[in-house]
Amino acid sequence: MVNSTNSVLSRDLSTVFLDRDGVLNEKKPEGQYVTSWKDFRLLPGVVEAISRLNRSGVRVVVVSNQRGVALGLYSAADVETIHTALQDLLKRNGAHVDGFYFCPHDKRICNCRKPLPGLFEQAIADFPQIEAATSAMIGDSLSDIEFGRRLGMLTVLLDGAFDNQQESSTTARELADLRFPSLAEAVSALLASRTFNS
Repeated sequence: MVNSTNSVLSRDLSTVFLDRDGVLNEKKPEGQYVTSWKDFRLLPGVVEAISRLNRSGVRVVVVSNQRGVALGLYSAADVETIHTALQDLLKRNGAHVDGFYFCPHDKRICNCRKPLPGLFEQAIADFPQIEAATSAMIGDSLSDIEFGRRLGMLTVLLDGAFDNQQESSTTARELADLRFPSLAEAVSALLASRTFNS
């Protein structure tokens, strides 16, 4: 872990934004994509981590870049099917995601590909009570950390599996407010800090 969580998170936490691939499920090697539910491999501890956020009254929002749609490797409907199946799995285990948002575009042609703010804007259109100042972004890449930083969120990097990461991982480590090996450990620290500061 980097920094003291309590010193970084001195404000209440109401929303956690999560990247998908590499945070909730196993990330494919560079250049490969999760194209269907049968390719989706949930990471250990994810269900319980999301359930803990739910029970603590923290909103959970998934925001992901899905460039494979633009490349023709799978469709937006395929992404929705994956998210529906994931939500069903979570609900069967006492957890849920409040909203899923994804960018289906290629690079440099939209406002919704992280680190640009479009997915955050889509989320606040559905949940106007969301504020960046009381939100955290948990991701495994530089684009996730830049997304959160540009909006003024607390940023948390999961750096437990950087085998598939590019050189940008070093920059992501330097920019992130906090680092943890897994989502479960990040959520434990954030909720402990939230209790401490409440």
